[in-house]
Amino acid sequence: MMAKRTILLRPSGPTSAFRASAGALTTTIAVSVPVFLVGGLAVQIGDELHFSPAGLGLAVSAYFGASALASVPAGHLVERFGATRVSRAGILLAVASLLGVAAFARTLWSLILILALGAGANAMGQLASNTALSRHVPPRRQGLSFGIKQAAIPVATLLSGAAVPVVALTLGWRWAFVFVAGLAASALLLVPNDPEVATVRSKNRAKRATRALVVVGVGATLAAGSANALGTFLVDSAVAQGISPGPAGLALTLGGAVCATSRVLGGWLADRWPDRSISVISALLLAGALGLALMAVPGGLPLIAGVVLGFGFGWAWPGLMNFAVVRLHPQAPAAATSITQTGVYAGGCLGPLGLGTLATTTSYPTMWVVAAIAMLGAAAAMLLGSHLLRRHTAA
Repeated sequence: MMAKRTILLRPSGPTSAFRASAGALTTTIAVSVPVFLVGGLAVQIGDELHFSPAGLGLAVSAYFGASALASVPAGHLVERFGATRVSRAGILLAVASLLGVAAFARTLWSLILILALGAGANAMGQLASNTALSRHVPPRRQGLSFGIKQAAIPVATLLSGAAVPVVALTLGWRWAFVFVAGLAASALLLVPNDPEVATVRSKNRAKRATRALVVVGVGATLAAGSANALGTFLVDSAVAQGISPGPAGLALTLGGAVCATSRVLGGWLADRWPDRSISVISALLLAGALGLALMAVPGGLPLIAGVVLGFGFGWAWPGLMNFAVVRLHPQAPAAATSITQTGVYAGGCLGPLGLGTLATTTSYPTMWVVAAIAMLGAAAAMLLGSHLLRRHTAA
């Protein structure tokens, strides 16, 4: 059966690849910063809007739930209208969300509604960036470019934290959202134009390995749910074990630094062994599961080791996953990664809710053990998905 296939007419040079990488990094920061800014300013926002940590968890879960629902439609938008248009639309939607929170968030429910409406920006920007990297960056350097792109998430967290002393504690938290909205809007300047393409007919109908992608997506759900719970409950869990908030916060900062480094290093290694990307993901998840299990052990040393392994390695895989999926689906990178990205967002939504409820009804050590088991299941799902993807490639 005849099918359309997209071919680049203008090869991507070093300048185009650098611009695409810079654009993907800044776009990812811009579209993901609203939810992290809410987390970073939770104390100030909660005092004015009168909500508890449970309310914050509900707002974050709603955001990622809406992102999961928007992921597949956003993938189709990228394939239809191109990465450039959808990237810019995503950035503008994120800016509107930031300004909407600043101007109209008067209750917890209005905050949740504005975040949920702006969550589509996250899906649009992430998938458009994946497509831009696949179109502009040579295959031999795509692993590193995807690693750098995913390192933008810890950078967004650091930016949100910096907004607290710089703006929120001086001018107020609403002005912090206005300030960050201006920074996010500047990302429009770095969005690369879509390369020239031609559409030709292919004798064989190109099909996505949908079953394999769904299996990988399930693994991503389990892994993201466990890793997100670590970032959400680390400090409170450590304090419950008798560790002061200061060292617990420093441990989380250390985990974030290791995570960002691991994402970039993992992408660099993927360029050297591209056929083993998902197997490497499984190894990272095994290390992450060990780290989560150590979180159930009292003491400062198990805490540090648990954070480094659980957050630093157990949350270092998204760039590798996107690289592996895009490499196997160069004709439709956004549509393919939208399936696996749905799993990541679903984990971000369900993980903190489910594991937080478990911690409330039982204990934090029990929650960490369950999270470790879930991450082991994620490693198994990734191995199965890797096997199915190899079968699809061979076929």
